[in-house]
Amino acid sequence: MKRIKKGDKVEVISGNYRGVRGEVLRVLSKEDRVVVSNVAIVTKHQRPVRAGRSQMQAGRIKFEAPIYTSKVMPICQHCDAPVRVGFTLLDDGHKVRVCRKCGGAID
Repeated sequence: MKRIKKGDKVEVISGNYRGVRGEVLRVLSKEDRVVVSNVAIVTKHQRPVRAGRSQMQAGRIKFEAPIYTSKVMPICQHCDAPVRVGFTLLDDGHKVRVCRKCGGAID
C-alpha cells in the first residue's frame, strides 16, 4: 500500500516550494515522484507540429513537473498538519493508512 495516493492533500517540506499545500494529481511510482497542483510550475516552449490531422498546442506551455515523494507529507484532515503515515489492519481485514499524531484514518 502506498503512503501517498492520487487525490491526497500534501504539503511540500523541502525545496523552493517549502510550505506550499496542494493536491496530488499523479503518482509516478516507478520514478518515486508525484505531481502536485501549483507546485514546480515549469514552462516548455513548444513548436507547432502537424502529425496527421491533429495539431499540438504551440507556444509557451506551463505545467506541473514531478517532484520526489520524500519532499511531500500528507495532511491529516483531523490535525490539519503534515504527518507521517502508519498502517493498521481493521477487524474486517482491510489495511488503512493512519495518522501518526492523532491515530485517525487518512483514507
